[in-house]
Amino acid sequence: MKARRDVYQAIADPTRRAIIHLIASEPMDIKSLTARFDMSQQAVSLHVKVLADCGLVRMEQRGRNRICRPHLDKLSEVAEWVAQYRRHFESKLDNLEQYLEKLKKERYGKQKK
Repeated sequence: MKARRDVYQAIADPTRRAIIHLIASEPMDIKSLTARFDMSQQAVSLHVKVLADCGLVRMEQRGRNRICRPHLDKLSEVAEWVAQYRRHFESKLDNLEQYLEKLKKERYGKQKK
């Protein structure tokens, strides 16, 4: 049985992230995508297949061309996952900011005396 691909696996690869970026602004066929990368059409097709398997890309047959269209709704899952850690790091940065303010006050207070 084939393991189901997920959105995290898809975005883990920089080439796949680049493909998402390219087709997000303009749907492209495989040949046009291949021209943007230093790899074979077969390699680009495999990357697109991973994106399609996890639901980030939809393929549309137009004559002899296969057009890659973005379907980025699943990225909201990633955004939600990242948001929980963003809150964590923002809290850490707020604590650092408060600590630095405290140090400034202590140093400034000592210089005045």
